[in-house]
Order: sequence, then C-alpha cells, then structure tokens
Amino acid sequence: MSAKAEAKDGRFDALKWVVVAALVAAGVAGNQYFSASPILYRVLALVVLAAVAGFVALQTVKGAAFLQLAKEARTEIRKVVWPTRQETTQTTLVVVAVVLVMSLLLWGLDSLLGWLVSMIVE
Repeated sequence: MSAKAEAKDGRFDALKWVVVAALVAAGVAGNQYFSASPILYRVLALVVLAAVAGFVALQTVKGAAFLQLAKEARTEIRKVVWPTRQETTQTTLVVVAVVLVMSLLLWGLDSLLGWLVSMIVE
C-alpha cells in the first residue's frame, strides 16, 4: 500500500519539474528582456520567481526528501560541540609552529641537496 501512495504522490512530479524549469527560464528571459528596468525591480521579481519555483519543487517526492535531509542536517549541526576560543587559538598556534619547523627542515634539506648536486656537477 505504501508503494501505491508513493506512486500517486510522484505521478505529477515530471509536470512539476517542467513548471520549475519554466519558472527559471521565465526569470532568465525576463531579466534579459527588462534589462533597462531598475535592478531593484528585477531582483525582486527574480526572488519571487525563485520562491515560487522552490515551493513547487518542494512539492515533489525528491523535494520532500531534500527538505527532510535539510532538517536532519540542522539537527546534527546542533549536536556538534564547537571548540572554545582558547582551544582554537592553541590549535592555530600548534599548526603555525609545525608549519614553521617543517619549512625550515625542507629549506635545509633543499639547500643540502642543492649543494651536493652542485658539487657533483662541477
């Protein structure tokens, strides 16, 4: 029975995606056609068209799945324990120190190998 419910829900998805594509195309064409109009009006029209296209896209099965994924991602982000300012500063200092030490080691190795190669070539 669940498969039937999903089939009914997804029956008009192709038509909805065509409407979304038509709205996007209308936005692009309208922006080009009204290029002499003030930018504020064009931006407002594009925002309204984008909102309508997004609303239609969210009515599809894939759109609903995307919305569910976004809600779950937001829930997971709230569970993250972010580092404190002190931890961030200490980690940054450790990274800078390691980069400096490695750069000095690589500079020394490069100088040594360059000196050895120049001794062999001469």
